[in-house]
Amino acid sequence: MIRELKTLVAVAQHGTFAAAGQHVGLTQAAVSAQMKRLEEALGIPLFERSGRAAVLTPRGQETLLQAQTLLGLYATLGNSPSSQGLGMRLTIGAIASIQRSLLPAVLARFHRRYPECHTRLVPGLSLDLMNQVDAGELDMAVIIRPPFSLHSDLRWTPLAHEPFRLIVPRQLPSEDWRVLLANNPFVRYDRTSFGGRQVERFLRDNHCQVHDICEVDELDAIVQLVADGVGVALVPQPKALKRWPKDVRAIDLGERTIHRDIGLIHRTNGHLSEPARALAQLIGTIDQ
Repeated sequence: MIRELKTLVAVAQHGTFAAAGQHVGLTQAAVSAQMKRLEEALGIPLFERSGRAAVLTPRGQETLLQAQTLLGLYATLGNSPSSQGLGMRLTIGAIASIQRSLLPAVLARFHRRYPECHTRLVPGLSLDLMNQVDAGELDMAVIIRPPFSLHSDLRWTPLAHEPFRLIVPRQLPSEDWRVLLANNPFVRYDRTSFGGRQVERFLRDNHCQVHDICEVDELDAIVQLVADGVGVALVPQPKALKRWPKDVRAIDLGERTIHRDIGLIHRTNGHLSEPARALAQLIGTIDQ
């Protein structure tokens, strides 16, 4: 039954049996068979049988929430609050910049308190990490806040509010960000990421035409490309950043400034073990 419940969550997450099968390593037919067995075991229809999309019925939506709760409990089965994390494994997702600037200090404090607890860091894009938390595959993740409402079963803890800057090679003389964007090659923040979508909206809303020369998701790589004179870029200024590299200048966007919100996402506290709640609290309170 646990396998079927995990597949149900994957179907709800990915929208079709075929897409869910790719995610969990099953054929479309195998996914369909699992969902049929689950419906027969529960005695209720979980999906509307129309078109290719897997649309949950109202009872199916209720069952999905129950399945996510059960999977969260299953992940902590056998753990005792008195064991103080003995043998427990916690999996934390994080965007790349946060793995360097925030999590090492947090994990050091956590492991001093729970020396027997094993942690695993999973890198990724914010959208993928959020979906993995929602599916119960990650205990929590530090991501960029999505541009849409979160599921009611997910909790968001804000960590940082980071302004975007136009960064340019130091030798470029102008202070006018519009002129600099129009007249220089543009190193683009990957549009598949939440931060990249913010850049895309900024350019569109301000009627900026740019000449893309490359597209990168890793912020350190973007900064280095600008420092090497490849082009200019719109990137967030991390709260942990003390100074930009010597070959880079950061131009303030003034009243047009946009921000990237960084936060911790996890299931509601009722689904977290005691060590997981402690780790979430450390991440939520540490000063970057």
